[in-house]
Amino acid sequence: MVDIKINDEIRLTDDKFLMIAGPCSVESEEQIIRVATQLRKIGVNVLRGGAFKPRTCPDSFQGLGEEGLKLLAKARDATGMAIITEVMDMDELPLVAEYADILQVGSRNSQNFSLLKKISRYDKPVLLKRGFGNTVDELISSSKYLSMNGNKRIMFSERGIRTFEQSTRFTLDISAIPVLHEKTEYPVIIDPSHPAGVNRYVEPLALGGTAAGADGLMIEVHPDPPKALSDSAQQLTVPQFQNLYTKVKNINAVLGKTVI
Repeated sequence: MVDIKINDEIRLTDDKFLMIAGPCSVESEEQIIRVATQLRKIGVNVLRGGAFKPRTCPDSFQGLGEEGLKLLAKARDATGMAIITEVMDMDELPLVAEYADILQVGSRNSQNFSLLKKISRYDKPVLLKRGFGNTVDELISSSKYLSMNGNKRIMFSERGIRTFEQSTRFTLDISAIPVLHEKTEYPVIIDPSHPAGVNRYVEPLALGGTAAGADGLMIEVHPDPPKALSDSAQQLTVPQFQNLYTKVKNINAVLGKTVI
């Protein structure tokens, strides 16, 4: 697996397991600082949070934009955590890159090749989410746009695909983990929150992905999920996440990995 240097303190290597956690959306300074501080005490080093939110319905909360990025930067200053946030389009890319330690390409942009070409010019780690209608080979092809200018700091994210099954929001494709490991040199980060759709399914999906050999998890965690402005049903409370974190550490100890 390629060595992913996130910053001077955090490196994802073969014997490490990366834990990313935080709210779906940045909603206020109090919210993001509170959850970041709690997650840092648990041991999380990378904070997620959406500043620009691609929502299915235009009437839904669309994020705080640049103000959200500034609040993420405040959370980083307060905790020392690295931050990851989504890039939605080319106009926002320079601004997001100014603040983020890791650039996230969302499911809807997984085959936005013009955007991927632009991102390839930035010397930053990139988390590429699989499109919910994309095959594994299509995901790999998308990654080649990101690496075309020499950037190898790419991480895949399996976040569920759309199938005929409707008992969960999406179908988590755990089989993608060994296939991606066989076909590429990039780590695979599982996002169990989006395929789960409701928080009671997040833990079993997260543990299943971990045991199947994933290189990390990205979990949505909110200080008060019922009041969340987006994806409230699937976000874990901090105590729920702490319980999951302990189990993930135990599984990785068996696999010979350290959670970072």
